[in-house]
Amino acid sequence: MARALRYQPPGGIFHITARGNRRQAIFHDDLDHELFLRLFHRVIRRRSWDYLAYCLMSNHFHLVIQTPTASLSVGMHELSGIYARRFNERHTFDGHLFDGRFRSSFVQGDEHLEEVLRYVALNPVRAGLCEHPSDWPWSSFRGIGRRFLFDR
Repeated sequence: MARALRYQPPGGIFHITARGNRRQAIFHDDLDHELFLRLFHRVIRRRSWDYLAYCLMSNHFHLVIQTPTASLSVGMHELSGIYARRFNERHTFDGHLFDGRFRSSFVQGDEHLEEVLRYVALNPVRAGLCEHPSDWPWSSFRGIGRRFLFDR
């Protein structure tokens, strides 16, 4: 039986996550993080997405994006497929990098959006990797998150 299609309304905001296969690391070093972010920004431009936040952890990532059209699945397929191929080539691995397909949740309303942005920004803090979201180098917090979360 086929999977149900994802809910992708035009202008929708989504919290997207993907984890490494068997919870393995999907980012080994700065070059991996930089590659992923370059590819992410390429998909953003190509698909006309707006990103509200991102956070790259060692074995998973979080993205919060808004899509003007129903392009979430095709854009994420592009991002994860190219990243996985380049990651495997660079590290001489083979097989699946990600644990199944990405997960997405539709963000409904301003309160839900604030909750999601706070969750994404605080992910490395809650994991014990840093004391404050601005200390984590692989997050959008320093650039855009601060105004949403803590400056009220």
